[in-house]
Amino acid sequence: MLDKYTQWGYVSSMHTKPKSARLKSLNRIEGQVRGIARMIEEERYCIDIVTQISAVRAALRRVEEEVLQEHIAHCVEHAIQSGDANDQREKIAELMELLKRTAR
Repeated sequence: MLDKYTQWGYVSSMHTKPKSARLKSLNRIEGQVRGIARMIEEERYCIDIVTQISAVRAALRRVEEEVLQEHIAHCVEHAIQSGDANDQREKIAELMELLKRTAR
């Protein structure tokens, strides 16, 4: 069974466990962000707020890295194994564009 919400689709069963772990992480991050909003409302010490913001950014980076690793392990690897030169070029171009965006 292929998911159709991605450009080429991918096998759903490959992503069940990492998906639930990522959603759990994102729910935790969401709680951290709400906590930061409360800290601002309560006029807490600025350095404490900035420290919490830094923790949220680090947590988001970890989730981002996991998603990217999975993309490389499944989508990019599939393109390489398929032998389809156009698909391979497209996956590499996507990664290069992503690297450009994240470097800003």
